Amino acid sequence: MSFPGLKANRSHDYAWLIRRWKRLARKAGLEISIFSQAAEYDLYVLRSVRPTAASRKIYLSAGIHGDEPASTEGLLAWAQKDPQLLRDLDVIIFPCLNPWGLVNNCRLDSRGRDLNRSYHRKDIPQIVAQKRLLRGLRFDLALNLHEDYDGWGTYLYEVRGQKPFWGEALLASMGSHLPYDARKTIEGRRSQAGLIRPRIDAAKLPGIPEALFLNSEHADRTFTIETPSEFHIDDRVSAQVATIEKAVALTLGIS
Repeated sequence: MSFPGLKANRSHDYAWLIRRWKRLARKAGLEISIFSQAAEYDLYVLRSVRPTAASRKIYLSAGIHGDEPASTEGLLAWAQKDPQLLRDLDVIIFPCLNPWGLVNNCRLDSRGRDLNRSYHRKDIPQIVAQKRLLRGLRFDLALNLHEDYDGWGTYLYEVRGQKPFWGEALLASMGSHLPYDARKTIEGRRSQAGLIRPRIDAAKLPGIPEALFLNSEHADRTFTIETPSEFHIDDRVSAQVATIEKAVALTLGIS
């Protein structure tokens, strides 16, 4: 699948990304607002306007590492495919959590911090603001979209939660677009055909990732999706889209 107008250099254009989200928000009936600032950039969140009490609640985020542009483009491409579906869901979407990093093609933020190791901190305004916005919310599904420049293929982390587990099904959804990462060990953790489902002791970690914060405080099922950033961006975006589609379908009870 190709994505008209998407070129590798344009995938780091934050202003263009947000313009497209604003157009989509109007079509899909989502509220878009600024929840914080970082460096010289506004940070946006999109939310369902009138969700029903029975709606499945879904959290989606991308771009916490700025050198992973298929995450931000994949999230947008998924949303653009079916704006009506977004009207029927109860979603909260963070389209890019590190805009300075995206623009500068950098994993870290403007002050050299890895935001995805910083959810225990109280001195980063955007994380404080995000946590305040999420206070009291509970999600059936949380998806954090990432890439890995060392990746041999797709892989994912499934934080242990509700059963049956979904990791295998999500990896299979990416399989028609990219191979899975066949390494036995990825980032120091045991992997089986691209699936990492670790038992984690947060007290032993040097910093708390977004996924562990969500799993601890807000989400019944939490996944971190990884596509290999050395592959073609169209294939990476397609794999991201397929994974979101499958995760949402499972959340809605659609096999």
